[in-house]
Amino acid sequence: MKASRQPTLAFPGGLSPTLTHQSGQSHTSNPSPLDRFALGMYRIAMGKPPVEFSLWDRGDGAAMDSAVPRITFLTHQALWQTCLRPDLGFGDAFAAGGIRVDGDLIQVLTAAFRATDQSPWQKFRRHYLHWIPLSHGNSLTESRRNIAAHYDLGNDFYRLWLDPEMIYTCAYYSAATMDLAQAQTAKLEHVCRKAGLEPGMRVVEAGCGWGALALHMARHHGVQVRAFNISREQIEHARWRAQTLGLAHAVEFIEDDYRNIDGRYDAFVSVGMLEHVGPDNFRTLGGVIRRCLSPRGRGLVHSVGRNLPSPMNGWIHQRIFPGSYTPSLREMMQVFESAGMSVLDVENLRLHYARTLADWLRQFEQHVPEVTRMYDEYFVRAWRLYLGGCSAAFAAGNLQLFQVVFTPTQNNHLPRTRAALYGEAAPEFWES
Repeated sequence: MKASRQPTLAFPGGLSPTLTHQSGQSHTSNPSPLDRFALGMYRIAMGKPPVEFSLWDRGDGAAMDSAVPRITFLTHQALWQTCLRPDLGFGDAFAAGGIRVDGDLIQVLTAAFRATDQSPWQKFRRHYLHWIPLSHGNSLTESRRNIAAHYDLGNDFYRLWLDPEMIYTCAYYSAATMDLAQAQTAKLEHVCRKAGLEPGMRVVEAGCGWGALALHMARHHGVQVRAFNISREQIEHARWRAQTLGLAHAVEFIEDDYRNIDGRYDAFVSVGMLEHVGPDNFRTLGGVIRRCLSPRGRGLVHSVGRNLPSPMNGWIHQRIFPGSYTPSLREMMQVFESAGMSVLDVENLRLHYARTLADWLRQFEQHVPEVTRMYDEYFVRAWRLYLGGCSAAFAAGNLQLFQVVFTPTQNNHLPRTRAALYGEAAPEFWES
């Protein structure tokens, strides 16, 4: 299956891949004074990061210090589409082979992001343009189309570079020596402890991916799970896994939207779905939680977020995750306030996600020949950019990863301390 030629985020990471021109893109004429002026203004708009910027007359790397981190525009088109539409233009040009990044790519782009975050343009954008609405497109029909565009690229593709359980959310490296698979298992257990799972509970999961969390909850905590997801390929894989593990009696995977969740549950969990809900639907999600969570229930929402409300990166929004939005913590509170919930705990796992993405990228690079055969070189560059760039965004602090634990307001059956979250002791509860 060939991928549609659809770009992705804008920053590769970690392994310094060598990118070349696509056929027909080479530029033989010398840059004009206007080209050099545009490059200088772009660097200023970026906040003057500690990175060199070069044009195509130096794009072959000759007589250049290879130890200096550098972003090189290899074509006139790549330069001007980036200057005119920085987010979208950089990503599109990189994916097309018109931009090369020399050096450790995650580090180069982390430095660039940190500088850009303090630039006058970014401050203006953050304070005066955050109110400009993006078309999130998260109706029932649009949500299915948006999710299919990313998650239904093919299970064989994701299987190449995710962990064996195919978990596509932030891992939890509770020990520095953990590998990706161990950290993902630790994340599943961390979520279960926060949700206060006990044998016999009924749990609902909104957005279940390939089913790893639902299966872990049933297998290791003795709960009954109903898991909702609108990605057909993910649901089919999850059902197959449930049958293979002999857990079909304990886990029901339902191909349906979170808005159609029914029933009453002791716990509500959602890991990596809020980004696809859109702020216009936060109160709708809150209403779902209110009607389905029992008075003594507990819930957890795990989501990529930001420190301040800000428009989505245009390239991510248009090319990678259509309909997506990464909320600030204050925006996330609309979900819980509208549901009449009390927030019990907030944890930020930002640096855990930076490492998760770096590990994904490393594994992705090991399978580039297979991915190229499945799709094409454009797709490979786009996903290299997306995975590495997101790692850089978390490392620079542009993106956050929030886990919020909540409960109905009048519930007093709550743990006295946080010790049980880290396996230090069995939970002790206040009297209900």
